[in-house]
Formats: sequence, structure tokens, C-alpha cells
Amino acid sequence: MRVSIIGSGYVGTTIAACFAEVGHEVVNIDVDSEIVSAINSGEAPIHEPGLAELIDRHGGDRLTATTEYDAVRDTAITFLALPTPAREDGSIDTSIIEGATETLGETLAAKDGDHVVTTKSTVIPTTTSETLAPILESASGKPVGEEIHVAMNPEFLREGTAVSDFQNPDKIVFGTETDAAKHALAAVFEPLIETTDTAVVNTGIEEAEMIKYANNAFLASKVSLINDIGNICKEYGVDAYEVAEAIGLDDRIGARFLRSGLGWGGSCFPKDVAAIKSAAREKSYEPLMLDAATAVNDRQPQRLLGLLHKHIDVANKRVAVLGLSFKPGTDDIRNSRAIPVIEGLQQRDADIVAFDPVATDNMRDEFPEISYADSPAAAVADASAALVVTEWPAIAELDSEFDTMATPVVIDGRRAIDRRDGIVYEGLTW
Repeated sequence: MRVSIIGSGYVGTTIAACFAEVGHEVVNIDVDSEIVSAINSGEAPIHEPGLAELIDRHGGDRLTATTEYDAVRDTAITFLALPTPAREDGSIDTSIIEGATETLGETLAAKDGDHVVTTKSTVIPTTTSETLAPILESASGKPVGEEIHVAMNPEFLREGTAVSDFQNPDKIVFGTETDAAKHALAAVFEPLIETTDTAVVNTGIEEAEMIKYANNAFLASKVSLINDIGNICKEYGVDAYEVAEAIGLDDRIGARFLRSGLGWGGSCFPKDVAAIKSAAREKSYEPLMLDAATAVNDRQPQRLLGLLHKHIDVANKRVAVLGLSFKPGTDDIRNSRAIPVIEGLQQRDADIVAFDPVATDNMRDEFPEISYADSPAAAVADASAALVVTEWPAIAELDSEFDTMATPVVIDGRRAIDRRDGIVYEGLTW
């Protein structure tokens, strides 16, 4: 099957490579000519485990890229995988996906036969049907539901494990209104459905849009709840991880997302929780639980800095910040917990040295004034304190390196480091 994907970010590039891997002919459309050239040369334009191998295998062959929208005419289905960034009030800005939809509609005006346009971006319910569909109709001159069909297929890809998540999905959601759209999506995902034991959810377009928000809001709230419980455990000297292990045995709760610590970041949880809260308020509903989840998450970095202050005044002292990406396995620093930690250390006049195996260049753009180390050992050497922010394996393996510190104070926000004699160790929630 010939598939087109508009957008070559984390989602667009990943699904393009994964669709090529299962046998489809895929064309990726992007305005960035450098990204297009990279894909056609077999080079991954982003850091994502497993993605480089797929693009090396299929780039320039089964997977091609172009800046020209005309390529969609030779495909049966187009996925819109474009940014929907957050505005200051938390609502999403759909201008990018609207602009792409208009250009797509103009291109499809010259195509004969059916074409399915599928929203892959995360959008508030009714966006596909009430915003994007009318744009398609106006630009193409064709009524939606006849030759042009719209659908919603939310993604559930985690940065750092996106390829694996695509290839081993918990669920695949098809939001459609016409048989043509349902059959096209089923055909695209047929190779994956046949080789995995995944659940396929057929539902309406608005329901599919909401499923993505509900999914992320629930997981973000689960993390904040275990962090709140972990904070209480800390006050009583209780091991929060033993508590979490026990409650995770209850199948109503489940063991995943029960590691208390610094909280959630990245591009999805913060944006999606903020967007669904904003959408709720537009309907005059106050999302009290989601407000609480956000408040707990925002508080965790300050709790980490408060524990540091109990042990040492960091003014004019070297402090190592270990881990800069929002999670291991990615170079993405969007909403990383390292950002408020670094800002808090700057307010305390600390001499900051930071380490991350892949995200250093991205963080240097944000904080060019601090120092960066080439290894975790170099970061902690002669430091008066070390803060563990991201649990990269290279950081979790630190041990004797702490003996090179001026004062071995380790504040662990991820339970990555083993307690031992010779270091002053504080866990954030245990």
C-alpha cells in the first residue's frame, strides 16, 4: 500500500520508518529540505533508539521524502503528523496542521478517486471534523465523506521507545465515520495486527481524539499520585518503592508508572494535560484532579532542591546535575525536570556542571552559561553535591566516582544510585 505522511518530527519519522518496515511504500513530506535529504540518504534526522537502523534500511528506497505535496496523489491515505504546540493558556495552536491541511486539500483537488486523510497529531475533540474537514472541503472542492474521507488515529509512542511501541502496541485506535476510512486504516495496519496480539478499537472520530488525552492525563495523574504518596512516605521514613511494589500487585492499580521521583516532563504529558484542562474550562468545567496532578509535578524539583539545602549551602560551590533529557533514551529536553533544577541552582549562586550522554547540545542552547562535562565521573569530580535528575545507565552505574567529590552529598531524584557508606545520600521520596 502507498502511504503518505506529512511531518517528519518524532511521530512522523517514526511511523514512516515503521510502516516501511512492515512492507508499505511510504513518502514523507516535510518543509525542511535538510530532513528530507537525510531521510533519502538513509540517515535518521532525530535521535530515537532503533530508528536509525530502519531508515538506513529503507531510506531512499521503500521510504522516500520530499518537500512537494504532489506526492500524496499517488497514495491512498495521508497521515497528518504535525505539531500542535501549546499556547500560554494551555490551549493548542492548530495553525500548523490547518495550513498543511489546506495545502493537502488543494493538492487532492486534482486527484481522482478516494483519499483518506487521517489526523495523527494530538488534537482536542471535534478538531478533525469541525476544523480540518471544512478546510479540506473548501480547498479541494470535494465534499468530505464522498471522495475525501477523514479519520483519527492517535499515537501512543513514548520517546526513547517509540519504535518498540509502534511494533508492539497495547492498542490501535481507529476513529472513523465512513467505511472507506475504516477499511483504509485496517489495510495500513493489517501487517501489524496479524503479527501482534493487540486490541483494535473502532470508534468515532471525537472519541479517538479524546482517548489520546484521557490516556496521557491518566498516566500523568498516576505519576503525580505516587509522587504524593512517596512524599508522605519520606516524612515517615517509609520506603516508597516497597510500598509501590506491593500496591502494584493489585491488578486494579498495576505496577507501571509507580516509580516515585522528580515527576513527568517531555512534549506530551505537560502539553496534553494543559490542553485538556483548557478545553474543559471552555465548557465551564473545573478539572480539579488534573490541576492537582500538575501542582504535585511542579513541586517535585523544588523538593529536590530543598533536600539539597538541608545538607549544604551551594553558593559558589560546584554542583553536578546528572541527566538533562526528560527521560532516558532521548535527547529531548522539553519540560525536562533538569530545567527548574538548574534554574533553582542558579538562584542559589551554585557553580553548575551538567552531564547527559545525548542531550548536552540541546541544553547548552538553553543554558550556555553553565559548564558541561563529557562523562558523569568528570561531572562529580571535586563537586560539593550531585543531583540525579535522569536515570541514564551511565549515571546509575556511578559508585567509587563519588569518592572524588569535595563533599559526597548525593540527592537522588530517580532512585538510580545505591546507598552506601561514604556518601551522604538522600532520595527525593524515600
